[in-house]
Amino acid sequence: MSDGSITRPTSDEAGVTGERRHDTSIGTVDLTRWRGPLGEATAEGARTVARRSGPYAALALALVVAVVVLVVAAAIVILIYGSITTSRGVAGVDRPLLDDLLGLRSPALDATLTVVTQTAGTIGMPIIALIAMTTLALRRRSWTPVVLIATTGAVSVLLTIVGKRFIDRVRPPHSDAVPPLELSESFPSGHTLNAVAIVGVIAYLVMLRRTSQRARIAIGLAALAYVVVIGFTRVFLGHHWFTDVLAGFVLGLAWLALVITAHRFYLTARTRSEPVRA
Repeated sequence: MSDGSITRPTSDEAGVTGERRHDTSIGTVDLTRWRGPLGEATAEGARTVARRSGPYAALALALVVAVVVLVVAAAIVILIYGSITTSRGVAGVDRPLLDDLLGLRSPALDATLTVVTQTAGTIGMPIIALIAMTTLALRRRSWTPVVLIATTGAVSVLLTIVGKRFIDRVRPPHSDAVPPLELSESFPSGHTLNAVAIVGVIAYLVMLRRTSQRARIAIGLAALAYVVVIGFTRVFLGHHWFTDVLAGFVLGLAWLALVITAHRFYLTARTRSEPVRA
């Protein structure tokens, strides 16, 4: 029997309550609704894991499965990519495109795009990720943004390293590149891959809390414009071949889709594991 006192939720409880209220949909799209037999099985699996171990365990499991799927898919992409570009890639698309861009360079444009491309580099992108995860975690009083952004960044970096080691593709000649020169392998474009995955998941998390369709569209378009510009700078500055950037975009988009799917699994586990109240 209640004594009339009010029990305030803990920070964790408040964070989960806030997420439950705001984060289960984007506009009219309910992220906890899954269609078809596979979707129904996914939802049931989420409920089962949540009942046994809690919603965060469901998120961890979903992210592990996502990583496994990504590794298999990436291995297939790398094998196909290697067989194609080894003989025809540079001659067919990459070299002619770089030659065309060389004629557009100027000292001012080169300097501007160098600054832009560095925002997605080994210093710039971690700073963006750290600011975003800290801000979102504090505002929402939840660890979910930290888990999603940190996992997205860590796996995208790992995928970049593995791709470079397996393909071992040489970058465009240094004579065609704008300093500072980069010495690692060319495939894939890590700047592009990380920008797509990390900025994409940040945009996704921000869109979850926007009720205005215009605001959501603006956020999505801004994120898309950023990654397109980053990809363009990598080719324009002579740091990557076009197909390296294209591969980075595809791999980053695939990983982003898997992360969002894992988050949907977590949302489903969290909302549907709760008892139904009259």
